[in-house]
Amino acid sequence: MPASNPIILYDGVCGLCNRLVQFVLRHDSRDRFRFAALQSDFANRVLRQHGATPEDLDTVYVVLDHALPGERLASRSDAAVVVLNELGLGWGLLARALRVFPRWLRNWAYNLVARNRYRIFGKHDSCPIPSEKDRRKFLDLQ
Repeated sequence: MPASNPIILYDGVCGLCNRLVQFVLRHDSRDRFRFAALQSDFANRVLRQHGATPEDLDTVYVVLDHALPGERLASRSDAAVVVLNELGLGWGLLARALRVFPRWLRNWAYNLVARNRYRIFGKHDSCPIPSEKDRRKFLDLQ
């Protein structure tokens, strides 16, 4: 059974999260990733199916094998590792290096950044609109 595109669920008003999306768009040479803001109906449905709280905007999620029997959700530092690994090339090496650290330590660092992300990276009044060429990758805009 073929795998579906990994879907990044991100805080649409967070400056850091939007930088992550732009980074992935630039480095996703295989056109694998799709996106949806955590504030969207799409993200709400997916997160509820996995018992996650849609109102929790302090993490990024990656949905793997969406709409397939083995659908699963990666969050926090695990989501970052999945993204880096999927980007391939040198990013996959960075993902492997991060896996050396135990999850509790990676998530501690992740949570520290997440708590301060609006203060450091800013907050938008609404989710930025992607460029016309990338719009098809955003599932919450379809």
